[in-house]
Amino acid sequence: IDTAFELVNKKTKVLHALVNNAGIGSGGYIDWISMQTMRKIMDVNYFGHVTMTKTFLPLLIAKRDSRVINICSVMGYTSPPGMSSYCASKYAFESFSDCLRREMFAWGLKVCIIEPGWLRTPIIEGHERLVRDLWDEQPIDIRKRWGDEFLNDLIKKSITENICIRNAEDPMKVIRALQHAVISSKPRIRYRPDLQSKFLFYPLSMFPDWLLDILMSKLVGSSILPAGINNQITN
Repeated sequence: IDTAFELVNKKTKVLHALVNNAGIGSGGYIDWISMQTMRKIMDVNYFGHVTMTKTFLPLLIAKRDSRVINICSVMGYTSPPGMSSYCASKYAFESFSDCLRREMFAWGLKVCIIEPGWLRTPIIEGHERLVRDLWDEQPIDIRKRWGDEFLNDLIKKSITENICIRNAEDPMKVIRALQHAVISSKPRIRYRPDLQSKFLFYPLSMFPDWLLDILMSKLVGSSILPAGINNQITN
């Protein structure tokens, strides 16, 4: 990041736009994910963007009407089971973006947030493999606690039969939103560029918590009880 700043700073003392768009994810339940993995995801998805923004801020506020464009996600305001580390990083990034916009208002710095839903990207193609690899790394006590049947049903409902993944949208919709945010004289605060973000995830985020809990468990949660709970019942 410092090298990139030095390169830009040698060529110009003013920066029109900064786009923050790095992101990694890891599927799986909180009980399965190591603290090392959680920290890595936060480092890339949150602290990396914060560092970029703070580093380039002097060039951005050297003139009015510059902008920071942050590629967030619908996972920054919804929390489906099995995506805790990714969602937490996106929630943090959303909050950071809102604070930055309000703190830099007097400087005329625009802060735009783009919140796409599921898109046809390589992340979808490798999602099931990531979850299965994570499961294979689990110690025997965790695997016994949850059970292979639970895992297979979870993957079936949350990945292979997930209606949002099966109807993932064209990533060019995000590119068009990004283009508008960079060149428009009146960029929006928030862009929900696809049908999922506009008409599914955003309305869902306004549901009562108890109702959203039920919907999430029915739609993307396993219908199989964890093996540990079955053992408690039988014993």
